[in-house]
Amino acid sequence: MVVTRSETQTGAQTGAVQNSSEGWKQQPPYRTTEGDEGFEKKWTAHCHCGRVRYWLSRDGPLASKFCHCVDCQALHGAPFQWAAIFHKEDLRFESGAEGLAFYHAPDKSTTHRLPCKVSCAYCHAPIMDEGRNMVLMFPGIIKFSDAEHKKLFDPQCHIFYSQRVVDIHDGKPKWSKLDGKSELMKEVEREGSNTILGEPKNENMQD
Repeated sequence: MVVTRSETQTGAQTGAVQNSSEGWKQQPPYRTTEGDEGFEKKWTAHCHCGRVRYWLSRDGPLASKFCHCVDCQALHGAPFQWAAIFHKEDLRFESGAEGLAFYHAPDKSTTHRLPCKVSCAYCHAPIMDEGRNMVLMFPGIIKFSDAEHKKLFDPQCHIFYSQRVVDIHDGKPKWSKLDGKSELMKEVEREGSNTILGEPKNENMQD
């Protein structure tokens, strides 16, 4: 049985319906920078078509990880997801919630219900995953000024590596599920490795 991230694991409030009123649009992360003099713009990013733009006020994320869970594979159309964790207060959108689309994976609804996937409603580029207190940003769309600044977002580890579809040889810790709460897995040797797409791996450091 393949185990994926649950609402509890992502730190989101189970069954928290947020679309019953419009109040959430005035709260972080959807509050805009207009009239907010205390918000310092450190980084900017925009979706593929440029309709959605946001700023970050923190120099670097609280943590950064590569996630290999099957949900990320399906929803991003990629072998794994690069996610950087920020407080909601660290983020401001240029136009608030305007132009954003929401997807609540547990019940497959297109409503703003936590946890939810947030994307551009026009080009559908992924913007972030929103939980109850945190957001997972996707650094691939951040406009870094140079390579040194980009290093601030370097992932510390891999999570849900047991569900990977490709072996990664980078020396970073590889957790079978959540970091610090599951088994550390061995890094498969380059020579003779035989990864089969979609086949979970079960190596662990205790073997």
